[in-house]
Amino acid sequence: MKRIRKTEIPQVVVELGNRIKEIIKKKNLVSKNVAHDAGLDVENLRKYIKGTQEMKVSTMLKIATALGVRADELIKDLKIDFLEKNS
Repeated sequence: MKRIRKTEIPQVVVELGNRIKEIIKKKNLVSKNVAHDAGLDVENLRKYIKGTQEMKVSTMLKIATALGVRADELIKDLKIDFLEKNS
């Protein structure tokens, strides 16, 4: 049975997934290998890339390491709009 989210996923999560996808493509990596190197299940990595699942900071750090980039490269210039709504 498919779970229903109580809250909408923030756009920044989708943008982060797109950034990960771009780096994988740019570096000619394979998602399966990135997932393995990050200690993740490949299906979870796919959810992060699609932006359908939020990730912990520790997971983002593992993915950045597996991609061979600094974590700040993943989040650089992302629009964090949900902070503006709560201000």
